[in-house]
Amino acid sequence: MKDARLPWLRPVVALVISAFFLVPLYMILVNVFKRGEKITQSPASLPAPPTLDNITGLLTRTDDLFWASLTNSVVVTTLSIILLTILSAMLGHYLARTRGRWARVATLLLLSGLMIPPQVILMPVTQVLRAFGLMTTVQGLVLFNVGYYIPFGVFVFSGFLRGIPIELEEAAAIDGASRSRVFWRVVFPLLRPATASVLIFLGVWIWNDFIDPLVILGPSQGTTITTGIYRSIGQYQADFGTVFALMFLATLPVLIFYLFLQKHFVKGLTGGATKG
Repeated sequence: MKDARLPWLRPVVALVISAFFLVPLYMILVNVFKRGEKITQSPASLPAPPTLDNITGLLTRTDDLFWASLTNSVVVTTLSIILLTILSAMLGHYLARTRGRWARVATLLLLSGLMIPPQVILMPVTQVLRAFGLMTTVQGLVLFNVGYYIPFGVFVFSGFLRGIPIELEEAAAIDGASRSRVFWRVVFPLLRPATASVLIFLGVWIWNDFIDPLVILGPSQGTTITTGIYRSIGQYQADFGTVFALMFLATLPVLIFYLFLQKHFVKGLTGGATKG
């Protein structure tokens, strides 16, 4: 017999869980339009009257904190997800279509990388980057992102590829297409949902990453959008108006990016769930 209180319990649990996500968003939205002194006095109150001083002050800073951080984040994230998508799709296709024992071992080794937090391998990675002269460079940070996140891309693409009939590739090969032409002209266009999922997940992860760019780029060589928030907070004082304005503007590119690709998002994640 079902508990009569159960229908009331589920909405309450859903409301509590939603509050964990909505409260931080509410705090950003109301405080970005307040003056600094009102933020510290009543952080949860509505802005009355609202002001754009925080946003305009951030955009016109003499040190170009926002624009420098935004440029670095866009460059690092764009280069990283492009390389990750191309390499993950090619490797995922090869492993999905190869039936040998070593291919399964390679797949397991790649997937084991998903269980290792990036902070665990960060110090050895910095030593490798320093040995190749890539420490404190954007290229070094992009290389680190590609090396660490490629197992996730391979996992998504290989799972999705198991739902694509291999007969399509065989028919193209019979018509005289090379292996590379088969992949780029036949297979890759069918991977659009999986590509959207990889782009969204990895784009958000790399955009929001804090500790890796802080260590690899270094505080004096460059800053990303997340380390820019860290730099805007001093040891003895903090301009909370600038902090909230930076957090607000930092979410807009990722939000627009997600809305642009979200129609393919769920399909890409579930494409390989029941195949293979």
